[in-house]
Amino acid sequence: MNEGLRQRLAADLAERKAQGLLRQLRPRTVNDPQLNLADNDYLGLAQHPLVIAAATQALEKWGASASASPLVTGYTTLHAELETALASWHGYPPALVMNSGYATNGAVLGGLPRAGDVVLADRLIHASIIDGILRSGARLIRFPHNDLDTLEMRLLEVAGREIFVVTESIYSMDGDAPDLVRLVELRKRHGFTWILDEAHATGWHGATGSGLQAEQGVNAQADIVIGTLGKSLGSQGAYMLCHAADVRESLIHNAGEFIYSTYLAPSAAAAALAALNLIQSWEAERPTLHALSRAWRQGLLEIGLVIPLGHSPIIPIVLGDPLKTQRTATALAEAGFIVSAIRPPTVPAGTSRLRVSLRRGLTESDRIRFTAALKGALS
Repeated sequence: MNEGLRQRLAADLAERKAQGLLRQLRPRTVNDPQLNLADNDYLGLAQHPLVIAAATQALEKWGASASASPLVTGYTTLHAELETALASWHGYPPALVMNSGYATNGAVLGGLPRAGDVVLADRLIHASIIDGILRSGARLIRFPHNDLDTLEMRLLEVAGREIFVVTESIYSMDGDAPDLVRLVELRKRHGFTWILDEAHATGWHGATGSGLQAEQGVNAQADIVIGTLGKSLGSQGAYMLCHAADVRESLIHNAGEFIYSTYLAPSAAAAALAALNLIQSWEAERPTLHALSRAWRQGLLEIGLVIPLGHSPIIPIVLGDPLKTQRTATALAEAGFIVSAIRPPTVPAGTSRLRVSLRRGLTESDRIRFTAALKGALS
């Protein structure tokens, strides 16, 4: 390697370490005794016997890989069945399964807007969405997080253009949500194309677990929905839903993320199908999950932390300083709890945080032990 490049890389990593921003890969063991409050398996379906059995049967029938891109031979009857089930669940006609949420957001935001268009995006949208928008050549305008008054002002300023509005339903680092009812009203008045990422809402929100649109009474109102198979559905991959079949066809013809990659393994599609059936049968559990979230938030408020209200599975504990955040996460790990230490650039400077990710099956004892461990780590 060129010595200049090596020195540049070493200097960058040294600076990151000094700022408390160095990232490390730590392999997780199969029988890790710590309570995992860091991943996105909110319903514990990645380890559910029926989900594992479905994936195992698909492995035996189809093999370990799709072995080709979807337009060659990678697209199987399992993928088609999954697309139909997802579309029915959310109340949309066509669906398109893709390899990851990052790829799906990149394909949609990088392929549908064009130079001369305007994309109005919430300040805290996911990095994959930003990357897609920047690649599209469209003009990106950010509005303050969940500030729909400012969004409306920006809509008036760019009237007459082809406009896209991009929001999430549950934000991955804050666990909060916009007013989807008002977004529907704004879309009716201003005629923009609304793209909604429901990745962190599915499974936990809505009567059948289909997401926040259903919970807020505006089911299937967004023009395009992005969802994931790798969080509450306990599998791997992602999907796009839309009302216009031309959107799906356009991605099939133009999205490199779809055209040129070996497709999602059939076993992952089978696992997602099994998980989807379970989620829809757990309607009575949704209020229990919401009560769990409120109880954990209340417990954290009682030890003096500033915690946003809500009932999503994501609870941010903002500590500000990245070094303090990392030290606290390490102390919690030693006490038996895995919690993510989220630092810039994933979140804005000055907002480093612990991200607590709740899951089905947590007990009151778990909550009490965690709250005590966190209080001790912060003292």
